[in-house]
Amino acid sequence: MTTVCEIAVDAIEIALSRGRRTRPALDELDPHFSELAATFVTLERGSRLLGCVGSLEARRPLAFDIADHALAAAFDDPRVPPVTNDDFAAMSVKVSVLSHACPLPARTFEELRDAIRPGTDGVIVEAGPRVHATFLPSVWPKVADAEEFLDALWMKAGLRPRTWPDSLRVARYTTVEFTDPGPRDFRPSPV
Repeated sequence: MTTVCEIAVDAIEIALSRGRRTRPALDELDPHFSELAATFVTLERGSRLLGCVGSLEARRPLAFDIADHALAAAFDDPRVPPVTNDDFAAMSVKVSVLSHACPLPARTFEELRDAIRPGTDGVIVEAGPRVHATFLPSVWPKVADAEEFLDALWMKAGLRPRTWPDSLRVARYTTVEFTDPGPRDFRPSPV
C-alpha cells in the first residue's frame, strides 16, 4: 500500500530522473487519496530548508495535492535552489495534512497569544489581499514561546510585530504529519 510520503518522494524522483512532472494514478491508490485535502510538503537536508510549499484550502485530491506540492517544494520554491540528486538522497520529506481552518475571535495580540495552543496550532494571519502568512505547527519547536511564534509570523506577513490592523483576521488549524527521514537511494527511472 502506497504511503503519503511515497507519493511525494516518487514524484520528485521521477522529475529528477525523467525530467518530467507526473501525478499518481488515483485508481491505483487507496480511495482516501481521492478525498479533497490541503497539504504542505517540507524538504530539508539536515537543518537546511530545501523547499516548503503548500495550500491552506482543500481543492484537489490528496494524492494530487501531495505530488504537486512535493514538486513545487523541490523545484519551484523561490527562496532556495532546486533540489539536486544529492539532496534527494539525503533529504527528509515531511507531508503535513491540514485540518479545516477555524477563525479565532481574538481582537488583540494578547487575546490571540492566550488563545493559541503552542505545539498544536498552525496559525494564518491576513490583513488585506496582499498581506497574509501562515506557520505550520512544526514551527513551534524552533521558537521559545507564543509571543516569538506570533512576532515571526507577523514579520513573515510584512506586519510590524504586535500591531493589530483593523482588517486583521486570524485562523488556526492542526496538522497530521508524515515523515520520511531519508536517506534513500536515487534510482534513475528508465526513460
